[in-house]
Amino acid sequence: MVELTIDGAPVRVPDGATILEACRAIGIDTPTLCFLESLTPVNACRVCVVELEGSRALVPACARRAEPGMAIQTDSPRVRHSRKLVLELLGSSVDLSTAPDARRYCERYGADPRRFGATPATVAQPIKIDNELYVRDYAKCILCYKCVEACGVDAQNTFAIAVAGRGFDAHISTEYDVALPDSACVYCGNCIGVCPTGALMFSSEHELRARGQWDEPAQTQTDTICSYCGVGCTLTLHVQENEIVKVTSPIENGVTHGHLCVKGRFGYQYVQNRPPGELSS
Repeated sequence: MVELTIDGAPVRVPDGATILEACRAIGIDTPTLCFLESLTPVNACRVCVVELEGSRALVPACARRAEPGMAIQTDSPRVRHSRKLVLELLGSSVDLSTAPDARRYCERYGADPRRFGATPATVAQPIKIDNELYVRDYAKCILCYKCVEACGVDAQNTFAIAVAGRGFDAHISTEYDVALPDSACVYCGNCIGVCPTGALMFSSEHELRARGQWDEPAQTQTDTICSYCGVGCTLTLHVQENEIVKVTSPIENGVTHGHLCVKGRFGYQYVQNRPPGELSS
């Protein structure tokens, strides 16, 4: 076990645990956008930074291992200022309208992206609709790398996408920037499952939002087992007005860890193949 101090409180965590895990062990809500338990930390968003005694720079809690004797502050003025500025920079350059966590963090830290002016540089670009399963709106992309990691060694091992370019030219791209249907993408949708901002979205959700009919509070969520093969993946069916609008999988599930194949995530239409007006059981 490793002993350290967080916000004045002593903490003991297993050797190899991160600062983020130590914070969570004592109930400290540390903001994260690029972190997910099932993916390799890439330290991209920097909203989880904490102040480590003796360190010149703030350190990312999601990736820094806890060490004996560490003294950490998670809510110091320096930490709050850094998190606020990061959120303001993100909000001034990308559309966070479908990023509930980011918007909640903005309220928490009083971040106001508008202070950078009425016309800050942004990554706005046309929405990409080139298949029937999901939509890519990279004007909402914060380059958290989650989709890249999920498409790579952490889940799918397809390597259909990566980050290309630098600065404001940095973007998620297929190999040689070919159209998605011509890429190595197998449409597993695991990139959608990990996206924190809605840059990647089910076509069904995108269409309902466009019509002003997306009503998440009214939706029910039901866990079931995928019927396509014997692996036994757990599906969470999101249902609105008796129609399945999207499918996810619990990250804590030992079979899937939140990941699915194309059939599990998108192959639910047969469930709704019933006469008009007929209610499902």
